[in-house]
Amino acid sequence: MASSEVPVTGRAIITNEAVDGQVNWKLEDVTLREIGPKELLVRMVATGICHTDIVFSTWPAQMIQYPKVLGHEGSGYVERVGSEVTTIKVGDAVLCSFQSCSSCESCLEKHPSFCDQFTPLNYIGEDNVFQHSAGAARGAFFGQSSFASHTVVKEASVVNVSFIVKDEEELKLFCPLGCGIQSGMGTIENLAGATEKDSVVILGLGGVGLSGIMAAKIQNCKTIIGIDRFPARLELATSFGATHVINTTDVKEDLVAQIKALTGGSGASITVDTTGHMPLITDGLEATGSRGQMIFVGVPPLDGTLPVHIISYMQSGKILRGSIEGDVTPSIYIPRMIQWFREGKLPIDKIVKFYPAESYETALADMKNGSTIKPVLIW
Repeated sequence: MASSEVPVTGRAIITNEAVDGQVNWKLEDVTLREIGPKELLVRMVATGICHTDIVFSTWPAQMIQYPKVLGHEGSGYVERVGSEVTTIKVGDAVLCSFQSCSSCESCLEKHPSFCDQFTPLNYIGEDNVFQHSAGAARGAFFGQSSFASHTVVKEASVVNVSFIVKDEEELKLFCPLGCGIQSGMGTIENLAGATEKDSVVILGLGGVGLSGIMAAKIQNCKTIIGIDRFPARLELATSFGATHVINTTDVKEDLVAQIKALTGGSGASITVDTTGHMPLITDGLEATGSRGQMIFVGVPPLDGTLPVHIISYMQSGKILRGSIEGDVTPSIYIPRMIQWFREGKLPIDKIVKFYPAESYETALADMKNGSTIKPVLIW
C-alpha cells in the first residue's frame, strides 16, 4: 500500500479496561494505519463473538494492554494487499483464523495452533493499528482484530474461500468456523481421534460444545453425552446427535455417577470441557475412564489448578491434555467444515444469530443469558 493512498476509515469496537469486572466496549469511528508487506486490508462483513473475546476484555490492565480492538472470527472481502502477499488478491473472500510463525517445530509438523510464538502472535497484538477519539488502539488480535468494519489482517491469519463460498450471506454464516466451530470439531475429530468405539462427554453446550457434539456424531461415536444448564441447548444437542443429555441444574445424583451409569460403568473415553468451570472440570476428570482423555478447551481461572494423585494416573492411564483451536490447520480444516455443512452434517445455521454491529451489547447479554449460542455481528 503506497503512502499516498487515502487513509481508510471505518467503525470498530474499542475495548477499554473493564469496569467492576465487566466488559467495557464502545463502538467508535476509527482510522487505520497503512498495511505492511505481508498484510491485507479487509472489509469485514461479519464477526463472531467468542468467549475468548470476553476473557481478554476483563483481565486487569497490569496483565494486558488497553485500549484495543478484539474479534477473531472475522469474514470479509480483501480491498488491498501488501507487496509480499502471495496467496490472496483484491476481491477475494476470506475467513479469518489464528496466525502462526510457520517455522517452529510444531508448525513444521503441521500443528500450528501449538506454535511456539502463538501467544505473542495472537494474544498480544500490535500498537497503533487504529486511531480513535482517545488516541491509538492496539490491533492484530489473532492477526485480525475483526471487531471492525475494516481492519488490517495478517496474511497468515486468512483462508481464501473465494472458490468455496457461494455468496456474502454464506460468508457471514461461516465466520465462526475460524475459531469456535473448528475448536469443537477439531478437538473431537482431529486431536482426540474419536471413533465409533468412543464414549464422549461434552461439558458445556455453547458453540464449541455443540460443534463437538456434531463432530462426535460424524465420527459415529457409540455414546455422546451433552451436559449443560440450559434446556434449549440440551434439546439442540439431542437434535445434533447426542445420545444422552444431563441438565446440571436438575441432577438427582452426582454427575460422575450419572456419566458412569450412561457409559456402562466404565466412564468416558473422551471428556471435553468447554466451560473452564473448575467444579465441572473436576467431575469430568473423575468421570473419565481408564486410558481415557480429559481435554481442556474452555478458559479456566488464571489460578485454576487440579490436584493430581500420581499413583492413580499411573494405574488408570488417564491422559490430561489441552486443545488450542482443535489442533487444526485452518486452510485445510475450514474447507472440510464447509463441505460438512453442505452435506447437512454441520448445521451451524441452527446456532448462529445475527446482530447489527451497533447492537453488540444485546448480543453480549443474549450470550450471557443463554438465549443465543453464537452471536455474530454484521458490519
